[in-house]
Amino acid sequence: MSRILVVEDENGMRTLLRIVLEKDGHQVFTASDGIAGLAVVTQEALDLVIADIRMPGLDGVGLLAAIRERGLDLPVIMITAYASSESAIQAMKHGAFDYLTKPFKMDEIKLVIQRALEMRQGSGESRLLAQVDEPVLRGIIGRSAKMIDLYKLISRVALVDSTVMITGESGTGKELVARTIHYNSARSTKPFMAINCGALPEELLESELFGHVKGSFTGAIAHKVGLFEVASGGTVFLDEVAETSPRLQVKLLRFLQDRIFRRVGGTEDLEVDVRVMAATNRNLPQMVQAGTFREDLFYRLNVIPLEVPPLRERRDDIPLLANSILEVFAARANRPSMRIAPGAMATLMSHHWPGNVRELENVLERAVALAVGDEIDTDTLPSSVREPAAAAGRPDLDMAAGTNLDQVVAEVEERLLRQALEKAGWSQTRAAQLLGINFRSFRYRARKYGLDREIRERTHGGG
Repeated sequence: MSRILVVEDENGMRTLLRIVLEKDGHQVFTASDGIAGLAVVTQEALDLVIADIRMPGLDGVGLLAAIRERGLDLPVIMITAYASSESAIQAMKHGAFDYLTKPFKMDEIKLVIQRALEMRQGSGESRLLAQVDEPVLRGIIGRSAKMIDLYKLISRVALVDSTVMITGESGTGKELVARTIHYNSARSTKPFMAINCGALPEELLESELFGHVKGSFTGAIAHKVGLFEVASGGTVFLDEVAETSPRLQVKLLRFLQDRIFRRVGGTEDLEVDVRVMAATNRNLPQMVQAGTFREDLFYRLNVIPLEVPPLRERRDDIPLLANSILEVFAARANRPSMRIAPGAMATLMSHHWPGNVRELENVLERAVALAVGDEIDTDTLPSSVREPAAAAGRPDLDMAAGTNLDQVVAEVEERLLRQALEKAGWSQTRAAQLLGINFRSFRYRARKYGLDREIRERTHGGG
């Protein structure tokens, strides 16, 4: 039997929770506001607190802060009628176990309570946080202060079922973070399905996510099950979610609200249980202000924001990362004894890394292929890493009389497209990520400058 405090100013909700929890065998204490709730916390040995966020006097976030100030490690579940409430996000940041939006199903809150009590008993967060002191957490490498903070946040987020928005520059490893959260969660035995929203046309993306019925459009020769159905019980990761069209944003919003959707061309409402995580390297609040991304969808996705730091902000991790990456590529090349010379390592440490970990991988893969002996020296590294000016992509421009701005801009744009392609191994998707644009925009620009033919030759041998 667990001892649970319910702090709720609405008498009906407070009574309902008390009755339901008592039927499940819990001993329930109740309070109508935060001040009365804090008095119960200080007088009783509790196992869990459930608190409404918006209450007169001391609100739920204030109660949570007071509990933490007293050094009490009680799990606190927040409930709110305002899905986009900034205070709900702040509550998670300040240590709330989870939060639920009214109206919620009783089975839903019972599941969250079960997880919270398991954590209280030591089978949840303590097990995950034990991994934090390790330099590697399910493929995420680093022991810098920023990475330790990230590990702790991942460990906490993995215990709840809320939607997560992962932000960060291209190449920082946002999908890897999403996978780590999934595989440390209660959904770990179910599918993890990832899709790049910027790499597919709107119609195809909608079909991939929601599925379609036979005959719904040209080429729909059979029924197709979408990723949300395939991932039932698991997690769907929406990478580059900022690239979705306004029409698709409406469908995603409805799905996030109710977990109900229709296949393309279908008439039947389908319901699935999936956790959604999303990622972007764009500034979504600015897109909301500009009217290019729905504000209500942003709040639905941004329940728990999680930012992955760029490589330049955790330079202490570069040797650990570089040696780990080198070990992988050297093994593939049957050269297991390779090492990085001190001078080359110093060069890697001083580089700005605009492409982050993905760029470091590309640099070391190239170095392994070109190295004559078993040592990666400075000469093996590309000029973009050895020469900071080249890496920054800031060519000197001759501002002579008669300079044509459009021509200069076109020349610089073509040069940057080519540099990104070379750095990305002529992968248009990866080159687009390096430049911070979506796949469709990159493909259009590549065709504009006649790079598409060279791309085909280098990736398909001209066939």
